[in-house]
Amino acid sequence: MTTTQNETVLSLLNLVGMNVEADYPALEALAKADHRYLRDLKINVGNVLNSSQTLTKKEALLLALSVAVNEKLQPLVDSLTNAAQQEGATDAEVAETIACTSLLSTNNVFYRFRHFVSKEYYQQTQPGIRMSIMMNPILGKEFFELMSLVVSAVNGCELCVRSHEESVLKHGASEARIFDAIRLGSVIKGLITLL
Repeated sequence: MTTTQNETVLSLLNLVGMNVEADYPALEALAKADHRYLRDLKINVGNVLNSSQTLTKKEALLLALSVAVNEKLQPLVDSLTNAAQQEGATDAEVAETIACTSLLSTNNVFYRFRHFVSKEYYQQTQPGIRMSIMMNPILGKEFFELMSLVVSAVNGCELCVRSHEESVLKHGASEARIFDAIRLGSVIKGLITLL
């Protein structure tokens, strides 16, 4: 049995617009064993992209795109970009998603270092990293901060996670919206592990 012969895998790949003819060795291994995790993953991906009570479809796709960009999986970046644009995302919003992901990857490395080492010199010295994109984001401050939170969670930066979670709440988001966004980021990260 190949991945393209397994209905669950086909459904999963179609959910994210991935090429069903491409090779996915990890998915192939699960498909050969008819592993029950494939069904769970398909349900999880479908739920986070299509059934959120607090995220629009466009928002869900842009958050998923930020995780795909962060993880450098170009075929998924391409399919999620297309899906987000079909849901009304502009070229500027897609570009800002990519820029936000790059900026947060930069910040996550820097602030994790500061947090891990915890020396006064590093804490007191200005980072010297330009972040003008954060001042007036096209996507709006609340959503930009939400995306920043998701990328920071995926990258494991405790300091950034705490800071962005607090900022998202200050910009009016509910804890339920934050929870949905983080769940989405974790499910897409799990999917990427198999792609």
